[in-house]
Amino acid sequence: MTETLGIHQLWLFILSGLLLNITPGPDTAYIIGRSIQFGWRGGAAAATGVCCGCLVHVFGAAIGLSALLMASSTAFAVLKWVGAAYLLFTGVQMLLSRPRPLVESAAAAETSLARVFWQGALTNVLNPKVALFFLAFLPQFVAGDSGHKTLAFLTLGLIFIFTGTLWCLGIAAFAARAARRIRQSAGAMAWINRVLGGLFVYLGIRVAMLEAR
Repeated sequence: MTETLGIHQLWLFILSGLLLNITPGPDTAYIIGRSIQFGWRGGAAAATGVCCGCLVHVFGAAIGLSALLMASSTAFAVLKWVGAAYLLFTGVQMLLSRPRPLVESAAAAETSLARVFWQGALTNVLNPKVALFFLAFLPQFVAGDSGHKTLAFLTLGLIFIFTGTLWCLGIAAFAARAARRIRQSAGAMAWINRVLGGLFVYLGIRVAMLEAR
């Protein structure tokens, strides 16, 4: 099937994807932080959000939206500034937030998990750098004369996200189990929230400094 779609060196793509997924980065830090704060469910929500955000860019690369984004300086700038503003606002909000009681109601916990998911998703969706990555990475494994480039891009993207999701869920499970005692400390939880807030601010600054290529 991969040959029919024009996909070549699938083994190299899977190996490269695995190496990229296990390389520590902002997404990994976010998942670990949320796993420490909210346990396995929080880490799983963060991992799912991050991977869903990547999925948007995979579809964008497949149908040509990512190429249009890179070709249009106006579209790139709009996404860049919207993304930077969101990240900076979220980061500052987390830095200024007060520690919550260790025991929350079920409704509040569900709200927190939903927020964790959407933060992870929007962090990737609103980051032009993620779109640029998929636009540069996926075509290397698709033949130039392939008549099914859209399906090839989708196939490769889904494989990358599937392996990445498994890795991220594994990180979430490990971090949640290792941090059971930390979750009992309100002071430690407050510091973790500040660290995550600083991470969002850092990402916001990096996105704001991106230049179209």
